[in-house]
Amino acid sequence: MSTKHIQVTEYDLRRLQQLLEEASHTNFRGREDLAHLHAELARAEVVAPENISRSVITMNSVVVLEDLEYGEEETYTLVFPEQADIATGKISVLAPIGTGMLGYEVGDVFEWAVPAGARRLQIKEIVYQPEASGDFHL
Repeated sequence: MSTKHIQVTEYDLRRLQQLLEEASHTNFRGREDLAHLHAELARAEVVAPENISRSVITMNSVVVLEDLEYGEEETYTLVFPEQADIATGKISVLAPIGTGMLGYEVGDVFEWAVPAGARRLQIKEIVYQPEASGDFHL
């Protein structure tokens, strides 16, 4: 986890807080992924959807990340857990890399612990951001 300043839209914040609230009433209590997301949201600057920079990763953004160790690029769509499908590049906001990229900007480098160890990733491009396309409620 990083201490870099991140931004989250009001709309995404409400939906992510609802996800955390619902999870707190289930067998998901005590899960580390939920704690990481909660910590990220607690330090985020909340921005109106129409005011978020086009270079910030929001929910449902399609982004290109470069693994700095291997030089490989990967394209992901940041989604809610029920939409996750790694085979099609849809990564859950609760996955370590999903939580790690939320609110970061093009050019940023972040390091996040994954089961195989830490990965250093750079955000190369945002192919699609809902807010930049006028889709404020995706």
